[in-house]
Amino acid sequence: MSDPHPVSEPPTLDVRGLTVGFDTDRGLLRAVDDVSFVLPRGGTLGLVGESGSGKSVTSLSLLNLLPSPQGRILAGSIRLQGRELVGLPEREWQKIRGARIATIFQEPMTSLNPVYSVGAQIVEAIRLHRDVSRREARARAIELLRWVGIPDPTSRIEAYPHQLSGGMRQRVMIAMALSCEPEVLIADEPTTALDVTIQAQILELLWSMQQRFAMSVLLITHDLGVVAHHVQRVAVMYAGRIVEEAPVEELFRLPLHPYSRGLLRSIPPMGTSLQGKRRRRLPTIEGAVPSLLDLPPGCRFGPRCELHQPRCSAEEPSLREIVPGRLVRCHFAEEWAS
Repeated sequence: MSDPHPVSEPPTLDVRGLTVGFDTDRGLLRAVDDVSFVLPRGGTLGLVGESGSGKSVTSLSLLNLLPSPQGRILAGSIRLQGRELVGLPEREWQKIRGARIATIFQEPMTSLNPVYSVGAQIVEAIRLHRDVSRREARARAIELLRWVGIPDPTSRIEAYPHQLSGGMRQRVMIAMALSCEPEVLIADEPTTALDVTIQAQILELLWSMQQRFAMSVLLITHDLGVVAHHVQRVAVMYAGRIVEEAPVEELFRLPLHPYSRGLLRSIPPMGTSLQGKRRRRLPTIEGAVPSLLDLPPGCRFGPRCELHQPRCSAEEPSLREIVPGRLVRCHFAEEWAS
């Protein structure tokens, strides 16, 4: 089969066959199973799926932040600009984490230290990876706060997290993530806890910062509406595996996996008024994501699939390139693509 991820230059981040397991009382749980994707320089990949699909575990693996000793990478490769990261000692990861691969989590109040000012935390992040004085780091922190749209950054740098609004705290997290100009930014549900207006502002800020720093961005979300206007490619995860990957326009035009179709059907239509009309219930995907310790035979989505056929229970489909640039894990995807 031809390379499913053709790129004109070596990608910034190249993940191949990533498999992550957790030891439990019931045995080994594979939370991420044979996941592969690439992030080209300056590109953006959206990783979407329901809760429990493996998105956040994937992001923690890329930062070597899996809970130890229960969680560990069982197989696969993570290459940052050609350098293999799997198996590096923690002292080497400390040089990479925050400096070359940074992250923004969904709830800044759990990521920011409540007993230190936001400025002190940004200064610490800068000095951890850059040989600069405290005064130089403080000036850089003020500059970053100004870039991310925090008013009066010279005084706000002394504020504590609880003194800022949710949107402002998320802007501080972005400033901290960008403090060392990383090659890769992982945004894990960066706007979930914010209202719709602030969500839009934060996303626009992220994309403007991406252009400024030429970063590669991995956007992790359960919301396909968020990725519609902000990513080049989308990878859809289900029960620990990628079931479809495609350019965002192609996925929205014609999803080829039944799970992707179900996700798209569940998005409320835009530009339609419900006032004065009977509310129409949106289609849903019946059932729930299966336990990773008790997976169904064959296709993992089979029990929830409205197009289920006997072959689906007898044989697990492989992730195949159906048309150039489109990968689908379904026995019948070629029929729907034609």
